Amino acid sequence: MNTTLRIVIGAVIGVVAGYAVYRFIGCRTGACPLNSNPFVSMGIWGLMGALMASGK
Repeated sequence: MNTTLRIVIGAVIGVVAGYAVYRFIGCRTGACPLNSNPFVSMGIWGLMGALMASGK
């Protein structure tokens, strides 16, 4: 599989996981910087998914 495609797939899986963490676990008080905003949560998890898929 092409490396770029693998990284993109890993990032998409990470974004979906990030939204799931925000939606189902989340932070009710808003004090948690990573889980209180869906865009931050999806960005962090997407980056983690891309890094894990790259194998580095």
